[in-house]
Amino acid sequence: IGCELYVAPTSRFIKEKREEENRYHHLILLAKTDKGYHNLSVLSSLGYTEGFYYKPRVDWELLQRYSEGLICLSACLAGEIPQLILAGKKDEARKRALEYEALYGVGNYYLELQDHGIEEQRIVNPVLIQLSKETGIPLVVTNDSHYVDAEDADAQDTLICIGTGKKKSDLKRMSFGAGQFYVKTPEEMAALFPDVPDALSNSLVIAEACSMEMKLPGPLLPEFEVPEDFAQKAHELVSADMARLKSRFSAPGSQDSEKEMKKRQAALQRLDQTVTQYFVWLSNAGLKKRYPQITPEIQERLDYELSVIIQMDFVGYFLIVSDFIGWAKDHDIPVGPGRGSGAGSIVAYALRITDIEPLKYKLLFERFLNPERVSMPDFDVDFCMDRRSEVVDYVTRRYGTDKVSQIITFGTLKAKAALKDVARVLGFNFSESNALSALVPTDPKLSLKKLLSNPLDPDYVKAGWQENHDKLLSFYQQGGKYQELFDTALRLEGLSRHTSTHAAGVVIGKSALTDFVPLYRDPKTGATITQFTMDQLEECGLVKMDFLGLATLTLIRNTLKLIARRGIVLREEDIPEDDSKTFALLSEGRSASVFQFESTGMQKILKQAKPSCLEDLIALNALYRPGPIEQIPNFIHGKQNSRSIEWLHPDLKESLKETYGVIVYQEQVMEVAQIIGGYTLGAADNLRRVMGKKKKEEMDQQEAIFIQGAQKKGYDAATAKRIFDYLVPFAGYGFNKSHAAAYAVLAYQTAYLKANYPAEFIAANLTNEMNDQEKMSSYMDEAKAMGISILPPHVNTSERLFAVVENKIIFGLQGVKNIGEGAVEEILRARAKAGPFTSFVNFLERVDLHAVNKRVLETGIQCGIFDGLGHNRATLYHNLDKLLDWVAKGKEDALVGQKGLFDEDPNGLPTLEIIEFPEWPANELLEFEK
Repeated sequence: IGCELYVAPTSRFIKEKREEENRYHHLILLAKTDKGYHNLSVLSSLGYTEGFYYKPRVDWELLQRYSEGLICLSACLAGEIPQLILAGKKDEARKRALEYEALYGVGNYYLELQDHGIEEQRIVNPVLIQLSKETGIPLVVTNDSHYVDAEDADAQDTLICIGTGKKKSDLKRMSFGAGQFYVKTPEEMAALFPDVPDALSNSLVIAEACSMEMKLPGPLLPEFEVPEDFAQKAHELVSADMARLKSRFSAPGSQDSEKEMKKRQAALQRLDQTVTQYFVWLSNAGLKKRYPQITPEIQERLDYELSVIIQMDFVGYFLIVSDFIGWAKDHDIPVGPGRGSGAGSIVAYALRITDIEPLKYKLLFERFLNPERVSMPDFDVDFCMDRRSEVVDYVTRRYGTDKVSQIITFGTLKAKAALKDVARVLGFNFSESNALSALVPTDPKLSLKKLLSNPLDPDYVKAGWQENHDKLLSFYQQGGKYQELFDTALRLEGLSRHTSTHAAGVVIGKSALTDFVPLYRDPKTGATITQFTMDQLEECGLVKMDFLGLATLTLIRNTLKLIARRGIVLREEDIPEDDSKTFALLSEGRSASVFQFESTGMQKILKQAKPSCLEDLIALNALYRPGPIEQIPNFIHGKQNSRSIEWLHPDLKESLKETYGVIVYQEQVMEVAQIIGGYTLGAADNLRRVMGKKKKEEMDQQEAIFIQGAQKKGYDAATAKRIFDYLVPFAGYGFNKSHAAAYAVLAYQTAYLKANYPAEFIAANLTNEMNDQEKMSSYMDEAKAMGISILPPHVNTSERLFAVVENKIIFGLQGVKNIGEGAVEEILRARAKAGPFTSFVNFLERVDLHAVNKRVLETGIQCGIFDGLGHNRATLYHNLDKLLDWVAKGKEDALVGQKGLFDEDPNGLPTLEIIEFPEWPANELLEFEK
């Protein structure tokens, strides 16, 4: 593992134009040891966070501080030593090379020889060989590889043009030229350097010296700090709860292996840790707040989950997640009721991580955390879209900026973009480029290679791309520039094009993240993010958490705020689950803008299914996906005629009755495996995974286990096999019930608000979609269909966002196209300070015309926000320049002590003459208001 660093000629903190000519040198560092990897990670990070100036730069001071465990190479022609040689400074080059060797140690610094047919290399290489003889610094032969194979040279040249915005016909553009920058074979390298065999063999010496092994201890979570007041009285608070858990770990099963015994012993030791005791206390205390009466079943479920979490050593993870979710809720930041399989945990429910009662909906903990398969739990959390960043900021403050980071993601060249970019680089005109790229669908999963395959892939035929395929293929078969275009695009498709910040991922480390991974600074946002992707971070033992922004949570909260203006205090948790108006709305298919149920296909299914309870919504949410959607008719038929349900075996009825005889959820597959096959729920989760993968050998093993287990429970082999075969297809596409339940709750809440508070709900939707004119139009049409009036925007009545007065929606100023947030804030400030505006001129005098500029005024006039302030829209528009000059003159005079623009003294400023214009035609007014 290594890195090509950029080294500033002086200090990394000097970022001035006087260094423009020589902003940095190249230097190669390789991690020789684990300490070297750490130092390399720090150097790369500091280059971005401290030294960035065109490139991420380090300096000599940093190289000295983080030199241990590294092997250094002098780099290509852009390295400091070659540059000194080319400048005729051989003595200085010798001195600098010796300084590098002194820094990294004898045998850890090499002078690098390269030959790509470049004239400067013919000058530099002999001098480097002579320096090696004079100083004893070893040589190493390398090739500056920018692509893998020689035939990739042209594609890489095109990629450079894409990155620099140039055309290939531009002779002055950046280019690597010779086509020698690929990974060469040992024979090719030997042919280039026949006179320095030691330099060739030194590449192996270096490879053997790099003994770094990335240790992946994971999970690398920070220590959770237990409140001091708890630590002082921990024993008395949790003695009874701990006693129950100790009895679980102290009573080994008869079949326990030595490994299981060791796990129990480790768990017993963890019970003595204050952090574990706090976790147990917090969970039991939370349980009492969630349930008015704790039954033996509830307590047993909690104790079981606690024992699994403690034995798997995930106490810290649960406490960290509980802490930041609790902080968000305490600061009135909307948090989703759950996401993914985590909603199946009663511990998560007790700790306020989720708000779905798992026993009520028969949700399984083992689907989230399987005690028979060690894997990290994964809570994905939805936050209000507008306030997600506040939670990330809290976590950063809580654990330290050096331990928390967002995560990088790499955008790749998709089929459409690859074709369009290459067409531009090759000089295709704009219209032809657009015409060709228009034939490629925007589906990011679509492959240009498959789209051009002949015959077309059956899946693509089914998706309706045959006509596009035929047209593209006809261009390709013309050869010439079209063949070059498609061949190059095919080579570039899938390559990384740019970096960005992952929309949700956050990583929290046990110590400084640079101990494990290098960091990067996003040039657009300034945010520090990891250089490794989410999957790579997990391989390094770090734990990522998803902080997702969900617009639906913002929608619900904004609706509740509007309802509160009526004097009605309604919270999410107060919404009843059996509201007849809500189910009537859904059964009529009026679910536009209802979360997860807004599509026209789902509206049709709702009309047929006529859901009558939340369980129906959970099932429909899970079924409306590729694969299980085919079972919807059976679900509806079973719901409407329960006597028609044919049970494969009576013992399946308990698991399948809530879904009318249809297997909908993965959890149902697990339950059936437990009831019929005698599986534990952990083993049943493993069975579900095997069925989903459909690997024959594993399937055969599981089928034998299932049948044998069923026979032990009294079922005959034939019945057991029929049931096993029945489960297989459903295990593959059955949905996670915990996730379906959590999102069905959100869906129901939005449906309830639409059914009972339609004006507030539509207004909140309009606020949510102020940047999407098409969606705004659809919500306005829906309001009209529901008999809800929408009052036009006006500077005297509109607020920043959409509001409701007397069951009428008032258009929000920020929803007006081309009126920015700054202008809106200035209008509201002026209105709040001195009341409604009395005329258009009065408006101009009172607002800051830098914030409310001419473009804003023109847009405002056209869409009517100044209606009723003295003149029609056409008159205001055509007199705007004169009015602005007049007001500016009045403000200027006021500043120098002359009479104000609106002074009533007849000896003041002359009267402003307004030229009246007839109002624009009605159709133009309507067009402006869109």
